[in-house]
Amino acid sequence: MNAFVTGGGGFLGTAVVRRLRERGDQVHSFSLSHHAELDSLGVTQHQGDIADPTAVSRAAAGCDIVFHIAAKTGVGGRFRNYYRTNVLGTANVLAACRHHGITRLVYTSSPSAVFDGRDMAGVDESVPYPTHYDAAYPKTKAIAERMVLRANSASLATASLRPHLIWGPGDNHLIPRILARARAGRLRRLGTESKLIDSVYIDNAADAHVLAADRLTPGSPIAGKVYFITQGEPIPLWDLVNRILHAAGLGPVTRSIPPRLAYGMGWLLEMIYAMFRPQEEPPMTRFVARELTTAHWFDITAAKRDLGYEPKVSLEEGLRRLALWLRSRR
Repeated sequence: MNAFVTGGGGFLGTAVVRRLRERGDQVHSFSLSHHAELDSLGVTQHQGDIADPTAVSRAAAGCDIVFHIAAKTGVGGRFRNYYRTNVLGTANVLAACRHHGITRLVYTSSPSAVFDGRDMAGVDESVPYPTHYDAAYPKTKAIAERMVLRANSASLATASLRPHLIWGPGDNHLIPRILARARAGRLRRLGTESKLIDSVYIDNAADAHVLAADRLTPGSPIAGKVYFITQGEPIPLWDLVNRILHAAGLGPVTRSIPPRLAYGMGWLLEMIYAMFRPQEEPPMTRFVARELTTAHWFDITAAKRDLGYEPKVSLEEGLRRLALWLRSRR
């Protein structure tokens, strides 16, 4: 393949790029900044803003497949910033595909696109989109995902993957946040109940993207479809958090606050930050409060059946690798 990877310098993007280069595919990466690691992999790098249609189109020229991974993530900040990157950026990627005759697009979505604030216990891809969202990130990811699925046609095959809580060595988002809060003494359980959640190790998430790309063609069985991607090993949320802390040599979370108090604090902090710190993320939001008090695990039968997806790296092995990486950083 001659692949175009948006967000190729990010955590997931780099893992996908590495998979492609290991098997000899040519890769063009599109990111805001230059990444030395991509140079070492022999990747052609393009710098630009995903919201700039000219920059996106210029970088995608000559490619035959797109992995659209770039996104603005987070739980706070102005809606228009999320919309600009996640929605307008996706529209630019779709336009570039049509302009250059690119026939395949694998889109990286999120289970939060269908999160309605209630337990998601073993749900499959038939779960509907909610009518209300508590945060800009899930709302804009849902808008973008629906755009991608509607764009599926006889000339452009699209598929959307929903990896849940990607983690592992090199993580610059989830793991650092957990560890920073724990070291600052600000990590708290919400309530006493620990709902089941699932996650996905970084290598498994990257494998799923490449598997989807290899099976995606116009008119193929996976064209126009969406897939949950996880470890397939749901465990209680705070068990997972404590095992991550243990991998970093830290003690478990022992303190807790009532869920209703956390939700109320989230609402209040959102109001304060919107008025006085609009570019920053509050330490608690309504969305986070709901995420930490509900079940999140998914039926990945469709991914196994249609993509041939199997999580090769188990939860235990992933935690072992994470501990080694964290130890090397210390």
